[in-house]
Amino acid sequence: NVGSIPRSMVIVLEDDLVDRCKPGDDVVVVGVVSRRWKPFIKEVRPEIDMVLMANHVKVSNEDKSSFLLSEELTKQFESFWQTNQHQPLRARDHIVRSFCPQLCGLYKVKLALMLALIGGVPRTDVSGSRTRGESHCLIIGDPGLGKSQLLKYCAKVSQRAVHTTGIGTTSAGLTVTAQRDSGGEWVLEAGALVLADGGVCCIDEFDCIRQQDRTSLHEAMEQQTISVAKAGLVCKLNTRCTVIAATNPKGKFDAEESVSVNTSLPAPLLSRFDLVLLLLDSQSEEWDRQVSDHVLTGGLNAIRAPLPPPPSCPPDHTHLNGEDTTSKTGFGGCDG
Repeated sequence: NVGSIPRSMVIVLEDDLVDRCKPGDDVVVVGVVSRRWKPFIKEVRPEIDMVLMANHVKVSNEDKSSFLLSEELTKQFESFWQTNQHQPLRARDHIVRSFCPQLCGLYKVKLALMLALIGGVPRTDVSGSRTRGESHCLIIGDPGLGKSQLLKYCAKVSQRAVHTTGIGTTSAGLTVTAQRDSGGEWVLEAGALVLADGGVCCIDEFDCIRQQDRTSLHEAMEQQTISVAKAGLVCKLNTRCTVIAATNPKGKFDAEESVSVNTSLPAPLLSRFDLVLLLLDSQSEEWDRQVSDHVLTGGLNAIRAPLPPPPSCPPDHTHLNGEDTTSKTGFGGCDG
């Protein structure tokens, strides 16, 4: 919750439980709550710390993507698709229209983010090399077009998500950092990408990340692992997550220049993103009127409206909600 301080508790692993898990793992620990003295420091009053003496540790990384559906929710899904079994595209448009309803339009962007959240299937060939199944998405747009709202909604609907901003973010905050514990031993603290393993990592203000810190994302986004060699600790951590980032162009977007020039992002980092969406402010009076009406009604009309009639246009055009969105399509995205 906003304003709450993350709480933590020391868990002691002994004997055969040592090195049973690594930073970023989802674990189920069974143990006995006990008390122990904190490390004694000269001229400092000794204190007692609450610890958990573990006697069993279960690593449940494979269960992090599982989602238990209630019987009532399953019947709602079956009834919805059975009703629209002959018109699947209209049903898709209704779902897209219900995604982040506080934003007006941007149906292609919402559809792309939904597909990125659903993800794909990883593949491992005969030689053992793994091809990732997660899609990375980058949103480039002018200020005030709702990029942060889209990222927050993606983090809200995802079962496992980490939301961070690029301002003040370092490579250690994104990957992993090494620090000393109360006993003086070096331990690893997982960063945003490691904590989002099996879920979604939303990075806002992506252009504010320093250049030397962006290089740590190359291995994490493509190989989906992080090689750590800090303070004598050498290991490899998994970062099998979908990265959804948002950034502002450098000044006014120039369609004649490449995306790398407009955003000051290096080409190797841009190549890690499978989908790059561009949002431009068209400065249209008609579109501003539609957005203002949508804001005043609270976006309720977009959800309560019935399914649109099937479009009567050639099938090679892209339609969402019965509206021709090709006229709003910019350079790889949609205009605001």
